Formats: sequence, structure tokens, C-alpha cells
Amino acid sequence: MQLSRRDFSRLSALTAVSAALPRVQAQDDAQQPSGRKLGWCIVGLGRISMEHFMPGVADSKTGKLTALVSGHREKAEKQAAMYNIPSPSIYGYDNFDEIRNDKTIDAVYIALPNSMHAEYTIRAAKAGKHVLCEKPMATSLSDCRAMIEACQKHNVKLMIAYRCQYNTLHLKAIDLIRSGALGQVQIIEAAFGFDIQPTFVLDGVRSPEWRINRKLSGGGPMLDVGIYCLNASRYLTGEEPTDIKANSSVIDHDGRFNDVEENDGWTLKFPSGILASCNTTYGANGAAFFKVQGSKGWMEMNPAFSYDKMHLTAHTADGQDIDMPEEEHDPVDFRKQADYFADCVWNNKEPKTDGQEGLRDMTYISQIFQSAGLKGL
Repeated sequence: MQLSRRDFSRLSALTAVSAALPRVQAQDDAQQPSGRKLGWCIVGLGRISMEHFMPGVADSKTGKLTALVSGHREKAEKQAAMYNIPSPSIYGYDNFDEIRNDKTIDAVYIALPNSMHAEYTIRAAKAGKHVLCEKPMATSLSDCRAMIEACQKHNVKLMIAYRCQYNTLHLKAIDLIRSGALGQVQIIEAAFGFDIQPTFVLDGVRSPEWRINRKLSGGGPMLDVGIYCLNASRYLTGEEPTDIKANSSVIDHDGRFNDVEENDGWTLKFPSGILASCNTTYGANGAAFFKVQGSKGWMEMNPAFSYDKMHLTAHTADGQDIDMPEEEHDPVDFRKQADYFADCVWNNKEPKTDGQEGLRDMTYISQIFQSAGLKGL
């Protein structure tokens, strides 16, 4: 399936280190109503919400944590105390729909297992709340479309949490390519993976790893971390792939991968002729990078996708060597996401990583699965 080319804005042809910074600054300075903060309800108290997004909102100028949704009351009360959230604003999944009547909630952040994204996005939309949903958007194309339709019907914003698209160094990388500083891009390589364990510990409690349960996750590392490589290939090129080939494998037969694949590798061909080669794994630690080879220069970001400080290096057509370690790091990216979304809500803007962006990635992932002999989405 071929989709239309993304309408990437052409950034100014600057090669100075600060080239991408004005755009990021504009995202940080959402035009909020005087004295007003966007009220956030966190749906799902897991690793990404408790360790990253909630601190990001607390660090923001535009947002405030006003409610929680969790199936574990004791954990929720502990988090509520940390962020001064009143006890009546702690909801369970059984009374989730009551958020409709909570005037302190403007938006929900959905950080549930992948298979639950659609249900709670749709229910939040029906409650009149704007939605920032973690990626992957859902576990089926039909669910993605239903999420988009529900948010449109109820006139609420839907944004998918592609935090790297709001990161200073990723914006700089796009700028370098668009400016012609690398010449014509020829090849992109990207990888992201980690050695997943059967259980994890959060807040002192050990739980089974839901990411290797297909019913909850929808698949293996492709949906979890491989999506970073796929999305980066698209926004770096500014194009949509026209040809996809893929393989998957399981090497470690130790019980972790009875339900999902361990490794995914795929290639993308874009209309310009650019080739991207990507891989993702749940069987090894360390990979979190992309490399871009151009006719007149090259660029690498390593790490590129993890929560560690990102690091961009490049050699440009005019002989400039760029070495940009990230000065800011987590939870800054999550704060930028929250501030950007607040600006979209207050100024009635469509998020650049909207539901259609999430649907495009899920369409390509379905094709990757089918090419690799896995069940499609």
C-alpha cells in the first residue's frame, strides 16, 4: 500500500549548531490562557508514566497533574501524594467514564499496554477529553481508524507520543538533510533493541513483562522499539516508503518468545531511491542509533532513541564537523511533548504527530509483519 508523501516543512538551510533551536523554543512557549494550566489525567501507572511523563508535566510551564487512573489504589494514592492530586481524583478502570464530570481534567495521557490504547482513547473522547496516546497507536489498523473517528466525532485532539519528533537534536538532523548539508541522502541505517526479561520491577513490585504477551502487546520488538527506527526513516527522508521487505526470527528458545518474535529486520525503499535498513531486537542490549550517508557528507546519532543523552555527529559538504551532545535530557522530551500538546489544545492546532501519523506507521508495520511471515495487523 502506498500512501501520500508527508508534507514536511522545509527548514532554513543553516548549518550552525543552533539552527533547529528556534523551532523547539516555540514549542516550549505555548500560548496558554493567563493563569491556566492544562489538567492532565494519567491513565496507567507504569514505567513510562511514573518515571518519565509525570515528571515531565511537573517540570512544564503549561501542565498540571490533576487525576490518575489505575487498577492499584495503593500505588495511585502514593503517586497522588507526590503530585498533590486529591483523593477523589483517583479513578479505577471500572469508573473511568466518570472523568467526564471532572472539570479539572482537560486531557488524558494513555500509557497502557498497547492493546488497551484504542478502548481508552475512544472512551476519553466520548468523555470530551483530549488524548495524548503512547505509541504504537494500537494493535490493529481498524482500532487506529476507530480512534481517529471517535476523536473527530467528539471534537477532541488526538496526538500520538512520538517524542523524538519534538527533540532538539532530531530536529537538527532533519534540518541538516533538508538544507543539503549532506548532499543527496543515499542510505539510512537504524537499530533499537534491548534484552527483555520475563519480569520487571516497578515501585518495588515484580510483575510479568506484558511486552512479550501478544494479547497485550500485539507483537514483539517491532511495535515497542522498532517503531522508532521506522518513524525516523520517514521523517529523516520526508518520504513514504514504496517497497518493504522484512524477516523475523527467534534465536533464544528460553520461553520468553513463545508468543512474540525476538528479532525483526526490514528494508525500505523511498521514491527518491533512498534505501533504509533497520532492525530491532528483544535479545540484545546496546543498539539505539541511526546513520545517514549522503553524497557529500554523513550524520550519526548515537544514542538516538533511548532516554539517555542523545549525541549527534556529522561531517557536512562544506567540511564542517558537528559534535552535539545533548545538554538537556529526560524528562525534557516529555515536557516538550506536553507543552506542544497544550499549545495545540489552546490554539486549536492539529498535532503534527496526529492519529493519521500513527496510522501510517501501523500500516507499514502490518506490511513488515506480512513480509516476515507474521500475522498482520
